[in-house]
Amino acid sequence: MSSSSSAAEPTSYFKYGIVSLICLSTLLLLVISELKWLGWLILVFCAAALLPGLASRFSRHMLILIAMVGLLGVVPINTDISYSHTSIMGGALLLTIFVPYLITSRVFKEKVITFPFSFGRKWYKREIAYVLFAGLVSYLILPFYLANMHSYLNWGVVLDPSHIIRLFLGTNALGIWDELFFVGVCLALLRQHLPFIWANAAQAALWTTFLYELGFRGWGPFAIFFFAMSQGYIFKKRKSLLYIITVHLTIDFMLFLVLIHLHHPEQLRIFITSPF
Repeated sequence: MSSSSSAAEPTSYFKYGIVSLICLSTLLLLVISELKWLGWLILVFCAAALLPGLASRFSRHMLILIAMVGLLGVVPINTDISYSHTSIMGGALLLTIFVPYLITSRVFKEKVITFPFSFGRKWYKREIAYVLFAGLVSYLILPFYLANMHSYLNWGVVLDPSHIIRLFLGTNALGIWDELFFVGVCLALLRQHLPFIWANAAQAALWTTFLYELGFRGWGPFAIFFFAMSQGYIFKKRKSLLYIITVHLTIDFMLFLVLIHLHHPEQLRIFITSPF
């Protein structure tokens, strides 16, 4: 990096302020519908504050993040798995992954977003144990949480092959996207400019906001925030998207089974914490 580029970097106070406002705007855009206008206003304010310093890496990276948050703000975020909605929402989510990657790698010539999957790497016994632990915890907690918070009602479950297949593919595809976007893109951009602990907290806040909109209410956001933080930390240590996606899909598979059971209690009576 040249000295002029370094000199263009904003102060720490400015960086923390912009990142905090981006997180706040995401909350307003995705969760508090009556204040959505304020979320857009904050995003525009952040973009206007960043544009004069476009020579700095921070400004460029945060403008990318702002654009992706804006894209999420115009797409209907819900659990509808109809073909039309899946196409619209799925296409938008794919853009949030590929656009930042292409801009940073092709336009800015930076290796910031890399998506390391580490195929072929041998997994340690403790890594396998953690995957099993994640499956056990989700087996115990998800039936109790989804039933008591009535969050399972945010999903519709019809017992026909087409719907079940789409539900399975949808929950898993969304889990993969969560890791690719919030860890692979958001955390990758944020940790370029903030200490890891704060960058990880910011991506976890964005992740929690998104899943709240999908129906994880009550005390669920606290658990999701902790999970998102742990996924970011594990990725930092293991440098493997394949591993954290495996952890996530283990939980999502349990979610898939629990949703079927809670909507149709006569099915999959295997959950000891289910009230049905």
